[in-house]
Amino acid sequence: MENEKLDITTNDLSEKKDDEVAIAEPIGPYSSDENIDEVAIPEITDEEQFEKIVVAIKRVTTVLKGGKKMSFYAMVVVGNKNGLAGYASGKANEVPAAITKATKKAMKNLMKIPVVGTTIPHQIIGKQGRTKVLLKPAKPGTGVIAGATVRAVMTAAGISDILTKIIGSTNPINVVPATFSALLELRTKEVTENLRN
Repeated sequence: MENEKLDITTNDLSEKKDDEVAIAEPIGPYSSDENIDEVAIPEITDEEQFEKIVVAIKRVTTVLKGGKKMSFYAMVVVGNKNGLAGYASGKANEVPAAITKATKKAMKNLMKIPVVGTTIPHQIIGKQGRTKVLLKPAKPGTGVIAGATVRAVMTAAGISDILTKIIGSTNPINVVPATFSALLELRTKEVTENLRN
């Protein structure tokens, strides 16, 4: 009887350890494709309410001892067109998988952007590497005066009247972070008054 009890307790402990290991498995955009397919990644927001815009796809070739290994890099911007947007990049052996990884990561890194009507509260400059992005508010009806990369960010954030200018490198990998850097530094009139008080 004592031996049987010992066997039961050891089995229970082994089951608990297996459960703990299963919970501790990494899931997310940087996990393997098998983990992403098998485990449902929890998301705070509904992806159907957000627009997904692919701003860059690059083919990456790594030279190894046995030959060349080709993979793909994708950068995606997501937003609900109502002041909530985010961006992320993903890498995979296939383009659709890279886009999926970037989208899942972007949905977890959403940022609140202050929007006044259809434009931004004031002029701002964002920087990333050798890239600077100038954003200026515009009157209703002006539209989005911007290149394809900055236009994607403005569309995702719900800004429909704005003047923009890229200074320096026009690489999307730098332009998107620089644009978000500028948008996150924006302050509305109410927030500025509260800070002064």
